[in-house]
Amino acid sequence: MKRVLTVFSLVLVATVALIWAQCVTIKDGTLLTSTGEVIKPGYDEFGYNYQAHMFNGRYCDYDRVKGGSYCDVELIMKWNDAWLSNKSCDGDLLLDRHYGYDSYIGSGAWLTNHQSGKVEVNGKLRKWTYFVKIVAAPEDAHVENGRWYLADGTELGLVIWGAFAIIQQVSNDPSEGEHGILYKSAVAPGFGKW
Repeated sequence: MKRVLTVFSLVLVATVALIWAQCVTIKDGTLLTSTGEVIKPGYDEFGYNYQAHMFNGRYCDYDRVKGGSYCDVELIMKWNDAWLSNKSCDGDLLLDRHYGYDSYIGSGAWLTNHQSGKVEVNGKLRKWTYFVKIVAAPEDAHVENGRWYLADGTELGLVIWGAFAIIQQVSNDPSEGEHGILYKSAVAPGFGKW
């Protein structure tokens, strides 16, 4: 039995190594953004660092088009490999999304957005911040009245972008009177569960 497990382990390691070897990485210099530019290591002109799974720039530039609405808002996004990988293993030279799954549902994908800016309150500029955690819904989840629910009926989070659920929202905005948690998932507001 021990030999069978050892042989199985070696075959599994070899298979994973072969799959990994077939993947194209950012360092290879051939991967493309969704708008067709070659992805390079480090931050690009818009604020993306695909290797590090993050964006740090102006809200108006997240779509890879300079300028537009909300350029006075700073945005930091972080995500995991299931949301947007830093390699392509499917041969299309675009960064993989939900690799190995037909959609984001059940993939374990997550994203955080941290926004900040300034707003005038009683003639003075005051800082505001907004933070949100978003996860891909599990395979057994369902939508009802704008909320995602697990199979057992426990509320997972608020529906956003179809396959995704907001599991936590925090806002500190003096102009809106918001100070703290706006929403927290009944299941878990952290990523450890997902």
